[in-house]
Amino acid sequence: MAGMKSALFATLVLSSPFATAATGIVFHDLNANGVRDKGEPGLPGVPVSNQKEIVHTNAEGRWKLPHDEDTIFFVIKPQGWATPLKEDKTPLFYYIHKPAGSPANLRYPGVKPTGPLPDSIDFALTKQEEPDKFKAIFFGDPQPSNIEQVDHIAHDVIAELIGTDAKFGVTLGDIMFDKLDLFDASNANLALVGIPWYNVVGNHDLNFDSNTDEGSDETFHRYFGPNYYSFDYGPTHFIVLDDVSWGIKGNGKRSYTGGLDADQIAFVKNDLALVPENKLIMLMMHIPLTNVGNRQELYRLIEKRPYTLSISGHTHWHAHHYIGEEDGWQGAEPHHHIINVTVSGSWWKGNKDEAGIPHTTMRDGAPNGYSIITFDGTSHTLDFKAARQPANYQLSIHAPSAVKADDLERHSVYVNVFNGSKKSVVKMRLAETAEWIPMTKTLEADPHYVETRSREIEANPESKRHLSGPIKSDHLWKANLPANLKTGSHLIEIEATDTYGRPHTGKRIIRVEE
Repeated sequence: MAGMKSALFATLVLSSPFATAATGIVFHDLNANGVRDKGEPGLPGVPVSNQKEIVHTNAEGRWKLPHDEDTIFFVIKPQGWATPLKEDKTPLFYYIHKPAGSPANLRYPGVKPTGPLPDSIDFALTKQEEPDKFKAIFFGDPQPSNIEQVDHIAHDVIAELIGTDAKFGVTLGDIMFDKLDLFDASNANLALVGIPWYNVVGNHDLNFDSNTDEGSDETFHRYFGPNYYSFDYGPTHFIVLDDVSWGIKGNGKRSYTGGLDADQIAFVKNDLALVPENKLIMLMMHIPLTNVGNRQELYRLIEKRPYTLSISGHTHWHAHHYIGEEDGWQGAEPHHHIINVTVSGSWWKGNKDEAGIPHTTMRDGAPNGYSIITFDGTSHTLDFKAARQPANYQLSIHAPSAVKADDLERHSVYVNVFNGSKKSVVKMRLAETAEWIPMTKTLEADPHYVETRSREIEANPESKRHLSGPIKSDHLWKANLPANLKTGSHLIEIEATDTYGRPHTGKRIIRVEE
């Protein structure tokens, strides 16, 4: 296999429009110092890319790829191997070739001039155990706009993750809220979690002073390397996408849309051609998949595979979508796309709690936090983790505290199941001996969020940090109160299953008055 691929890349280089070729070795870094020392062997059959073409190393571990004067080369980490980590725990799996460096007129600096291409670009790998079943952490939109919010992230979510048994983490874009000089402080805090941390570029991580999409990622390159890439962990293949297309749009102004450029589509196609169909493919992006303009091209590349999953951030609400024929998906089964809970919730808005951190409830009524996904072969399970809350905090109940006995049927009980979806079942009862009442999934704003927002605006109308307007929640259920409740106090009990069929419970007290 490796010999066939190495012969292939010679043809690829000769036929490429690129003027020159880069070469190097992927090697077994026996002493884990990141440098190829005497006696450290090259590794055959390891894929290496220039963000478009992919070749495998030959029997001596050598690779060769075409390039231009703005190319990022990277090794595609194989199962059972680890790449070096920088001090901030971001993986160092790439080499940036920008001889002249990034443009000098950027507000936030990009890559310094890298000079002439080295004679050999070598990538270090060390052996590591990778179980078939493992956990990974997913952050949506931490999005700090100042150092105070960087501290909010540290106290709200990072502190409780230190000592995690997850194998790596991923931030799904909007690492920053435009203030790219905060990368250093944010990365230093996140490094304390102690695990490798991958990053996706978001629309607030860009160089807005660039007129082109290619020039908008220069500061991201400086800190994190390529803006799209892939790697294996255990039996799962992960693909990081850059689906934020920046540039001057039809109105003559700089802006962004959801899209994947031609080189990225080519990379994904070439990448998937090397991945067996019995592997789970996990796509990670910032803008939700159904908002990507040319998503049909991506659908054609993955829809015939039996095991695919994708995840995004961007919207500041949590949801499980099952993409089917209505969106042009032609796979045998709908594609499961997760819109991830955000670390910043509703952009760090809302009243501050006793720790000085805004409650920042998301617009769908769910708390801010993060996800922990357990991968197990070709299956997965997502755990929704609310910031600084116990793991079993999985739903909220909204009902009146008191209601008149002759007015019961006009009042509803609402249940927000944070990790719920159309696959969930929710029911309630008002006494241990009572019948369970099925609750109906409803697409409307969470009334608790609406009331909280109104109360905070009324109490402090001059505040600049009011909660954003509510959206229709994708994981809300309701049922009317039964008409036969006697006066007095009653216990509302809720039983609900999440997207994965796991049960969760909740309780609330209501008082019936004459």
